[in-house]
Parts: sequence; structure tokens; C-alpha cells
Amino acid sequence: MKLPEDPFILELLPEFIDSWIDELSNNFPKLMKDKNDTDLYRMAHTMKGSCYQFGLNELGDIGVELMKLIKNQEWEKVDSQCNYVLSEFVKYKEFVKSNI
Repeated sequence: MKLPEDPFILELLPEFIDSWIDELSNNFPKLMKDKNDTDLYRMAHTMKGSCYQFGLNELGDIGVELMKLIKNQEWEKVDSQCNYVLSEFVKYKEFVKSNI
């Protein structure tokens, strides 16, 4: 893990991470329960792009993978990947807290 060099992005990073932890903890379970592929795909697409913008490329790559899994309706893999990415956001949160 590494921190972005842009001071503006660095300033916004903790809030960005918290918003994704909230999204994945609170909104994702309902979307999965309903198998709402449209909103799940939109969420994965947004996560992909925003993670790349914040320099969290590994998480952006997972967003790309999630988009494919959602498109193919591979729900068990979608659930597993989202749980994994949530745990990664939590790790990033701790990393940022320790290094800013």
C-alpha cells in the first residue's frame, strides 16, 4: 500500500474510504439480496473509476472484475469479491490513519 502524492487527494482519502466502507456494508447487502444487477453493476463501475482516481489501483482492478461477475450473474463470486474489497478498504483505512 502506498499513499497518493497529490495533497488534495490525500486530504480527501479518509472520507473516500469511509464512504466506500459504508456503501459496501450497508447498501451492497440489500442489492445482493434483491439480485439488483443494474445497481450492483453501477456501484462496481463507480468503485472502479473512483479507486483509480484516488490511486487505489488494486481496488479499481477488483471493480473491473466485479463488473464482469455481475454481468455474468455469478452471485457467489460477487459476494465473495465484495467482502474481500470491504476488508481491503478497512486495511487502507488503518494504513491511512497510521501514515497521515
